[in-house]
Amino acid sequence: MPERPSGRAADQLRAVQLLTGVSKYAEGSCLAKFGDTHVLCTASVDLSTPRWLKGTGEGWVTAEYGMLPRATHSRMDREAARGKQSGRTQEIQRLIGRALRAVTNRKAMGEIQVKIDCDVIQADGGTRTAAITGSYVALYQAFAGLVSLGKLASVPLTSPVAAISCGLWQGMPVLDLDYVEDSACQADANFVLTGSGGIVEIQATAEQDPFQETEFSELLRLARKGIGELIAIQHAALGLE
Repeated sequence: MPERPSGRAADQLRAVQLLTGVSKYAEGSCLAKFGDTHVLCTASVDLSTPRWLKGTGEGWVTAEYGMLPRATHSRMDREAARGKQSGRTQEIQRLIGRALRAVTNRKAMGEIQVKIDCDVIQADGGTRTAAITGSYVALYQAFAGLVSLGKLASVPLTSPVAAISCGLWQGMPVLDLDYVEDSACQADANFVLTGSGGIVEIQATAEQDPFQETEFSELLRLARKGIGELIAIQHAALGLE
């Protein structure tokens, strides 16, 4: 079996840290570090729901995503300076929102809105999966704060949710791709799974030759293992052990 550039085992995550309370003002915040990928996730509470949900008794969770100019090897212009978001940015922030809404009881949260901001400080592969994993922690904190203020009876989350990438690198299924692996893999996939093992979303693509169902099954097995570990780290960060 080939050795991964990082020296990690095929089923080994990068060093993961979920650091809470990193923003003084946000109702919830988490700095998600997956190796050299660092994403700041903040949750902001708006005590009113979007206009199209008025009178429904339901709340909303939405997300925005962006990369800072020197998150990568060379400086990129801010999308605001270009006048529009890229298709990639729009796709990722919609994915984050879907992942969080999948585990949110929107009736139980009432007519409020939580806006999640994910800012990539440093990118080394897997920014969207780090953003989802960190955003859950920030969202939980925001809801817990509303409970402590008496505005919610309980945290309206039905399950943890986390995300991880897997891929075929030099023919070997591996967990948690960094940039070196991601840029040279034969296939890659992003898995968004709940704590109970439910599938929220899977994005899988052959970068070279088509891959087989048996290979996909192994990627899913790796993802379930990795996400189980990530959820344990989420619980520890939130003091829910």
